[in-house]
Amino acid sequence: MSKNTWEGKHGPLLIAEIGGNHEGDFEYAKRLTELAIGADVDFIKFQLYSGDSLVSRVENPVRNQHFKKFELNQDHYIDLAEMCQAAGIGFMASVWNPDYFEWIDPYMPIYKIGSGDMTAYPILAATAQLKKPIILSTGLSSLQEVLETVAFIQRVDPLYKDPQYLSILQCTAMYPIPFEAANLSVMQTYKSITGLPVGYSDHTEGHQALAIAVAMGAQILEFHFTDSREGKSFRDHEVSLTQAEVLQLTEEIKVIKGLKGDPIKRPLAVEGDHVVTFRRAVYPRQNIPAGTVIDEQHLIYLRPNHGIDARAYKQLIGKKTKLDLSAHQRLEWSYFE
Repeated sequence: MSKNTWEGKHGPLLIAEIGGNHEGDFEYAKRLTELAIGADVDFIKFQLYSGDSLVSRVENPVRNQHFKKFELNQDHYIDLAEMCQAAGIGFMASVWNPDYFEWIDPYMPIYKIGSGDMTAYPILAATAQLKKPIILSTGLSSLQEVLETVAFIQRVDPLYKDPQYLSILQCTAMYPIPFEAANLSVMQTYKSITGLPVGYSDHTEGHQALAIAVAMGAQILEFHFTDSREGKSFRDHEVSLTQAEVLQLTEEIKVIKGLKGDPIKRPLAVEGDHVVTFRRAVYPRQNIPAGTVIDEQHLIYLRPNHGIDARAYKQLIGKKTKLDLSAHQRLEWSYFE
């Protein structure tokens, strides 16, 4: 992990969320991982769960069976984590079963809390006790709920008051969402209230929202990842990016970084001598004989900014000329008494 937890190779931390797109097929999970490695992201993310530790088989047997079909086992996830590590890419997961912490923690520099677990305080507490950085996704939530969850995590361990250990993602938990449901401005709200790093977890189609989020200050981008959206029935593929699209996004991020530039405002070398040629100085409006007491009607303000800067015009009012002055000639303070 870099000194700044949330700094990625291309600026914002880029997280390719394979999640459940493997649909329980380990060989497919490996292919997707290889493609995500080729997309040059910072982290490749999965969801670790078992159907019976996530959904009640009594209250919602259909969803329970859905997640059971998408399960991978411990050896599978360790193999995928080692694939990422061998490629120099971080492995990340939303760990929906705390029993998995014991064997997955050695591979996890950062933990991700998905939107559905934003209010699962026992899961949050167990995750915080690991003392690793946490990314908190906030779909389905009100601002008050987000602030309460942040406060809860920080009570579990004050370590999470450190911005290097806790960050917040704006997210709208539906697949797909229209652009007007992205609510990227919420990032600024989170930043101003909590002082924590912010980012965006995307469920729109395409990557335009992600690029705009970077321009608006996102330090973390999470997006679903697939090989192709064609012929796929599982909903997450619809909002997923392909390798080529992620590479295009990183190119756009470079442009955005260039456009954002340096927050310190100062004249730039590229502006050349325009600080002189574009700005104005004080000049005589007409010929002025020696001994004239200057008033404002004697003066005109012209480019270039040679001699006496236009900002100093009031200091000339009431001064007497020592010599004859010609209209539009450069002025010096030594010409006045």
